[in-house]
Amino acid sequence: MAIQIINTAPMAGQRPGTSGLRKKVGVFSQPQYLENFVQSVFDTLGDCRGQTLVLGGDGRFYNRAAIQTVLRMAAAHGYARVLLGQGGILSTPAVSCVIRKHGASGGIILSASHNPGGPDGDFGIKYNIANGGPAPEKVTEAIYACTQTISEYRISDAADIDLDKLGSVRIEQMTVEVIDSVADYGELMQQLFDFDAIHALFAGGLRLCFDGMHAVSGPYATAILEGMLGAPKGSVINGVPLEDFGGGHPDPNPVNAQELISIMASDDAPDFGAASDGDGDRNMIVGRRFDVTPSDSLAILAANASVAPGYRAGLSGIARSMPTSGAADRVASALGIPCYETPTGWKFFGTLLDAGMVTLCGEESYGTGSNHVREKDGLWAVLFWLNLVAEKKQSVEEIVRAHWATYGRHYYSRHDYEDIDSASAQQLMEAVRSQLPALPGQVLNGYTVALADDFSYTDPVDGSVATQQGIRIIMTDGARIVLRLSGTGTEGATLRLYLERYEADPAQHGIATQEALAGLIAVAETVAQIRTRTGRDAPTVTT
Repeated sequence: MAIQIINTAPMAGQRPGTSGLRKKVGVFSQPQYLENFVQSVFDTLGDCRGQTLVLGGDGRFYNRAAIQTVLRMAAAHGYARVLLGQGGILSTPAVSCVIRKHGASGGIILSASHNPGGPDGDFGIKYNIANGGPAPEKVTEAIYACTQTISEYRISDAADIDLDKLGSVRIEQMTVEVIDSVADYGELMQQLFDFDAIHALFAGGLRLCFDGMHAVSGPYATAILEGMLGAPKGSVINGVPLEDFGGGHPDPNPVNAQELISIMASDDAPDFGAASDGDGDRNMIVGRRFDVTPSDSLAILAANASVAPGYRAGLSGIARSMPTSGAADRVASALGIPCYETPTGWKFFGTLLDAGMVTLCGEESYGTGSNHVREKDGLWAVLFWLNLVAEKKQSVEEIVRAHWATYGRHYYSRHDYEDIDSASAQQLMEAVRSQLPALPGQVLNGYTVALADDFSYTDPVDGSVATQQGIRIIMTDGARIVLRLSGTGTEGATLRLYLERYEADPAQHGIATQEALAGLIAVAETVAQIRTRTGRDAPTVTT
């Protein structure tokens, strides 16, 4: 074995987005593309000698090959130890868990999260820091700066290692420990939740369907739900990770998790349904013929947090991303704790969690989590809900409707316009921005505009500032329209339109969501002219 120094040159398009660098597999598999980015990560970190790195991914196509490259480069930069998930598999929340438990200096996650996989699909890479959370913007911008000036990278010429055999091997002076992917994470879950109560729930006959979507959470759900908690065998479907996710789109929403939705709508539906995404950090909760919105899920878990042993001491605060509905705000107010509104991106929760200012946090994009790790966590949310069902002895629908009766209902929806022309998307956003100063005071389809701005955020802990984080049009009655461009896609642009209206009257809680929001949808079209500017008659996905 020997360490080689290879000449290279900058490659375009290596600026990390909302959560790392995501591109098509064909881009990542170009000669030196992955190596350039990994070298830029290590250059940004500085002296890595003697440190521990955690490494794993969601099992998508190119995952195993990329892991071998990262291992050889980590060895060339003097890492003492790498903790590698068996088979290259580690869910994103499990990476955070392992970093924190073992005192690692950071971790590299190979995933494009909920994006499709396969040879023609997407791939991604991101760096998580020592607290277990995604690198903050100052770090990702420094990585990007390095990609623009890179001239060489360091790599060992060692042979590939066996990713599937538990145990230790050496590359140069570095020890690679292939670890059980589930063990540390499962131990943490057992500390947070009442496993005896959940076990009794299954022993009493509760039926569950968990859709792993052929993604990374399948092995975790099988080991914990069926193995540790006694859910009947077969409760986890699509539980084996596949490089192309079985040809599906591993994004847990009612559109992409259609198999689960069909099962939960059948005459013989299980009592409880759930799904997770490509890298295991998102969740969808489903009752019989009843979907739970992520915004409601965050609020309900916050309102009932004391049912779980890990949260019986109470919550210090709640944080939500700006586009997420205000349902959690009402719970926070009732509990007498703060609720922080941040930009989209889990990294913005990290400082609040580290400072002990919040305990629970969530995003409308099917992501919920807490201070147990520094990532959102799909299976964690499922276990929390099961703990709640065990305590309340109510169905999912009964729990949600009881919450609405107490706090009111936030009618909420997201309309995604995917893979639209990037220039057209930018022009649309600029056209709306130009209208913002004149909108307050205007009456639009019966709504009076109270505030119109482009959301900016100053972190209350470190003082960092993030600007242009989404256009908000807020009405005098609290109804909202939000427009932003997503940073998670790999082709074209994705325009996201968020709509929210609060209804206090329980007699009005049974209206179909799109019907309840029809007035706001019309306002959004008037202001943004989405159909005209995108050429789309309807959203690609409505959730």
